[in-house]
Amino acid sequence: MKIRLSHADGRPLYVQIMDAVRSGLVRGSLRPKDPLPSVRDLSSSLRVNPRTVSQAYAELERDGLVQVRHGKGTFVAPGVRPEETERPRLAREVARRALADASRYGLALADLMTALGEMDRKVPMETTAHGDNS
Repeated sequence: MKIRLSHADGRPLYVQIMDAVRSGLVRGSLRPKDPLPSVRDLSSSLRVNPRTVSQAYAELERDGLVQVRHGKGTFVAPGVRPEETERPRLAREVARRALADASRYGLALADLMTALGEMDRKVPMETTAHGDNS
């Protein structure tokens, strides 16, 4: 699981970590019962305070996406179904950001939809419609 944080991104770092885990679930690089990096390892590799990673893991646990097994680590929850939960949530978040950016530039939804349609025809997708890139 690769996580890249950006201080230029308007979202807090812990939210970016959460979104990276969610994206891993949607893409299939994380599967139910997979281990996540320890708080110490991830905070060290990302060069963030361990509390930032702990906060992300705690939120993911509250959302039912991960389980913390004391003394063993943090794991993707066994019953996670990203197609039912995370794919729609992630799509809504991407749409929300796109609409916010469009609004900031004075673009209407119709402008954005036209541009998305053009891009969809011109740019090959990295993955299939269901994220199967394994």
